[in-house]
Amino acid sequence: MFPYDAALIAAAETQPQSIPEVIDTLQKIDALCIDGDGLKWFNQLYLEVTQAVESRVASGGFNDPAWLAELDIQFAALYFSALETGIQGAVAPGCWRAMLSVRNDARIARIQFALAGVNAHINHDLPEAIVATSQARGTTPGHWTPQYEDYPALNATLDPLIEQAKTMLHVRLRGDPLPPASHLEDLLAAWGLSTAREKAWNAAEILWHLRDAPPLAAGFMDSLDGLTTVAGKALLVPVP
Repeated sequence: MFPYDAALIAAAETQPQSIPEVIDTLQKIDALCIDGDGLKWFNQLYLEVTQAVESRVASGGFNDPAWLAELDIQFAALYFSALETGIQGAVAPGCWRAMLSVRNDARIARIQFALAGVNAHINHDLPEAIVATSQARGTTPGHWTPQYEDYPALNATLDPLIEQAKTMLHVRLRGDPLPPASHLEDLLAAWGLSTAREKAWNAAEILWHLRDAPPLAAGFMDSLDGLTTVAGKALLVPVP
């Protein structure tokens, strides 16, 4: 779809082992994408969020900062994988295909691309990342755990970035103004990061209990992808 897609695939093929390596890959993707590519606006927001997470984790005050760092790495790996397969035309989650298939639609606002990516990444990818992190760190995803105590503590850092994006990215893909009133206003008002992250944790607990029944786990993820895809398509309806 864009002449630099091969370079995007090459960047997404990396396997980051630390938060700085995640940030490096996100910066490479950002440098490649032009303003008229909807992917740029999700990736840019994700870069800002990851930088904020790195700073917040480094500042201390968490029960298990190593767990949070591992979650950041596992989480990013799922985005990079979806980006690589989605651009190649291979099998990628439907929620990611919904966004990647309209990357060049100039009728869609930058904030719509940003939130459609956030929707796919949190509502679909985050439960898998929590389970993968728990397996890697020898923990169990439960509301009674020290790891869960740390998890919502990040919301105070992340929420302001989303709210800022709702204002800063409230223009069409190529930067021209949106009409003063549209269906987009209601969508932006209804979307909240903290609620989405809590639902993702709940989904991770279910997925954890299904890990020894792969067909059930796959069915659960298919259902989650279906719901997330519907939400993503709603977020990406062009503004007249």
